[in-house]
Amino acid sequence: MSVRELNANCVWPVGAELGEGPLWVAEEQRMYFVDIKRGKLHALDVVGGERHSWSVPGLLCWIVARRDGDGFMAGLGDCVARLWPERHLRLESLALDFALGRDVRLNDAKADRFGNIWAGSMNNLDYSRADGRLFRLAPDLGLSVAGQGLHIANGPAFSADGATMYHTDTFLGRIHSYPVDAGGIAGVGHLWRQFGAAGEGGPDGMCCDAEGGLWVAQWGGARVCRYLADGTLDTVVHLPVSHVSSCAFGGAGLRTLYITSARQELGADRLADEPLAGGLFAVELDVAGAPAFRFG
Repeated sequence: MSVRELNANCVWPVGAELGEGPLWVAEEQRMYFVDIKRGKLHALDVVGGERHSWSVPGLLCWIVARRDGDGFMAGLGDCVARLWPERHLRLESLALDFALGRDVRLNDAKADRFGNIWAGSMNNLDYSRADGRLFRLAPDLGLSVAGQGLHIANGPAFSADGATMYHTDTFLGRIHSYPVDAGGIAGVGHLWRQFGAAGEGGPDGMCCDAEGGLWVAQWGGARVCRYLADGTLDTVVHLPVSHVSSCAFGGAGLRTLYITSARQELGADRLADEPLAGGLFAVELDVAGAPAFRFG
């Protein structure tokens, strides 16, 4: 089977230090994403092309939409808050004790079909330290630890039917898959794919399409790749930036893949060669995405 090759175009050269967490909100026709290190929330209106930005104190690691439509849940470094991106962004901190430890922060999160949030953590200074954990936040705000001993807990993604969760440790280049139900992980997980071949970057943010494909942003690999359910490489989307961080479907019929990127860890010479690093990119596809699940 031949591998399709596509190119993504920059739709917003925002220059994020660490762009992450793209999230499509259909009723607003808006693609949200965060700049973790600069504490920024950005949003692009697909109809009209308007751009919006808000700031929070400290880190902004992710946002997840709520089922009731009343703002978002947000990861703020070492805590979770309610967030409303109005004319002036509003925050309401929640009393949740993640007990992350020194130099550890939250990193990447998604909701499952049962309304839970799955959020990872990582050491913010030393990626070789396996200080990260995988948390599950229930709709009643009950917090539990679902996994530990992770380096860079990243890219939760859920299959279209919500029965499978994919999760990665970027540092180790591994994607695992787990069966999930309303109570959490419902069985034994397995190593779904090991990365490290020539040209592959580290698996970062991910999303699933409606046909069972898994789209994986590859940090350091300048690409997003679609893999079939058995792990076979099907499509490569090339980008003109090396640090590709995450992806999400949006737009009409969920047939546009939006891709975040980062300037982090790129020196002056690399940035001169990659002037669009940190930008938001997009590519039109012939396969539809699976809608993102919501919290609550």
